Amino acid sequence: MKKLIQSLKGTRDFYPEDMATRTWLYSKVRKVSETFGYQEYEGPFLEAIDLYAAKSGEELVKEQSFVFPDRGGELITLRPELTPTLARMVSQRQKQLVFPLHWWSFGPFWRYERPQKGRSREFFQWNIDLIGVNTPEADAELIAVIASFFKEVSLSTSQVKIGINDRRLVETELDKLDITKDKRPLVFKLIDHKAKMNSAEWEDYAKNLGLDSRQFDGIQKMLSTDDLWKKSGNLVQVFSALEAMGAGDYARYDPNIIRGLDYYTGTVFEAQEAVGDIRRSILGGGRYDNLLEAVGGEPLPAVGFAMGDVVITLILKNQGILPADLGATSAQVLITLFDETCSRVSLAIFSDLRNAGINALLYPQVGNLSKQFKYADRMGIPLALVVGPDELENFQVTLKDLKSGAQQFVNRTNLVPALLERLKS
Repeated sequence: MKKLIQSLKGTRDFYPEDMATRTWLYSKVRKVSETFGYQEYEGPFLEAIDLYAAKSGEELVKEQSFVFPDRGGELITLRPELTPTLARMVSQRQKQLVFPLHWWSFGPFWRYERPQKGRSREFFQWNIDLIGVNTPEADAELIAVIASFFKEVSLSTSQVKIGINDRRLVETELDKLDITKDKRPLVFKLIDHKAKMNSAEWEDYAKNLGLDSRQFDGIQKMLSTDDLWKKSGNLVQVFSALEAMGAGDYARYDPNIIRGLDYYTGTVFEAQEAVGDIRRSILGGGRYDNLLEAVGGEPLPAVGFAMGDVVITLILKNQGILPADLGATSAQVLITLFDETCSRVSLAIFSDLRNAGINALLYPQVGNLSKQFKYADRMGIPLALVVGPDELENFQVTLKDLKSGAQQFVNRTNLVPALLERLKS
């Protein structure tokens, strides 16, 4: 027997029902983004690896990116994220653009990771950013976008939460513990990994970083102090703005949120499932005020987030939120082919219906009507049209309701109005 070639590890086949889910998710993303006045953009799928080096973090560049040389020997990568591309694009036209920018995108990304539940090597991601303003209100606006998206897809405050922190607050606490600047990226990584390890593993990880017992105890205390945010004037204003925008119910302070990427500079946030078995973040983001300068542009403040499609789709499926009819054909009527004599009229009707804005599907083979009706029923098409010898002679069409089995003769002159009226109900 022939060996069936399988899809590549960590990729997904989008059969019609899967593609319909992705398209539905994209429609929700677009609606929410545009409600807040954001403009859609896109960048290239391939970038030079230098764009990510020393900007996104060593782990992303060395371990998670698909990197290969082009024919000229330059190392390029399938994009693992979009923020550095966004920074490059803005830097290239910084003098021509009108700030602040409100931009969003939804497209494919790749990371060389071990595929598992909630994580694949190829995924689609929503990116949305506000560039050119450094205020707590700007940070709160992005978090309000997230809350609006959750409302749009019917995820309640009991099902999802948005955790918020500020790296500047954490930096202040680390100063008190005499943790040197050169160790800060490692300590941020330690905090980011806390939820992914058991307590013994996490403590060993901390010791390997060279932290003494006072420093380790101080970090633990910081991560368990739920009202520490009140020491941050920025976070106080962020939470106040969220309340004013009607998004406060989804948001909470979480000292464990730090974000793993190196370019974050201030407010950081992640959304997670409040109940259920999905342990991965739904989305994450924050303020990154130095990235544009790092890619050659002028200093410019920015805040944004990214949401992959894998985890949010799992949660929506588990919660039974996805519409039941996703993946059904868009066709509203099946045009049957009775025999060769009548087929030309059926083809003409097929054209007439589409020109009138009615989604019609043609059964592309003359033959048994019951077989054609069965096909329409399995495809979820509610109506079928038949033109046989009797209909041809009387300038009529038989309109059959495939659910009830009822059928009626309709004069061809009145067919389009009759169908449009029928499809309204």
